Amino acid sequence: MNLPNSITLIRIASIPLLIWILSSPRFSSVNGEKELLASALFVAAAMTDGIDGYLARKREQITTMGILLDPLADKLLIAAAFIVLVQFNPSLVPAWVAIVVIGREFLVSGLRSIAASEGFTIEASNLGKFKMVVQIVSVVAVILDHRWKELPVYGSYFFPIHWIALMAIWFMVFLSLASAVDYFAAFWSKIDRRVVKRRRRAFILSRRRKPVPAPPQADRDVAAST
Repeated sequence: MNLPNSITLIRIASIPLLIWILSSPRFSSVNGEKELLASALFVAAAMTDGIDGYLARKREQITTMGILLDPLADKLLIAAAFIVLVQFNPSLVPAWVAIVVIGREFLVSGLRSIAASEGFTIEASNLGKFKMVVQIVSVVAVILDHRWKELPVYGSYFFPIHWIALMAIWFMVFLSLASAVDYFAAFWSKIDRRVVKRRRRAFILSRRRKPVPAPPQADRDVAAST
């Protein structure tokens, strides 16, 4: 087990801990202990996504296990966070938001599986990466909104946590749908070219294997007499 894969497993192990912190009465929301601890854990887990990939490339430790676990860990972390937020702060994260987010992850995973079986890959788009950043912001903002709607910054100035959480959620939903369409377009383009090449190759092979027609009986008799 190399270091990048160990970091990925730590990210997976942090998921049940995050759920426990947000759903357990052991931690109090009176002084924001629950919200601060959950936010810190989620941010730390999300940061490991970039760390394990960087270390794997730098140390040349890219393995099949890491390729499989890394996207799985990301999807599990995001899915678990939004599922528990439906109960933790339903005013900002209704059930349909979680369905959109998780459904998008299932769609992208399915497209990548089909692409792998066809012998090509779908690279992560910049839109998908930006969507991940917005998801992190939205999850942290929604968690903090459970305790504070706004935080005092200086004098009469306040940090509007509630409005940031609300805008981040809606923007995240938009990006989830847009990135899903982007992935589907990339998949359709590649699979379409793949099908065209396969048909062209099959046509060429069928032309090469086409049997030569036998000469007419009269021509065979003339050839035999000579």
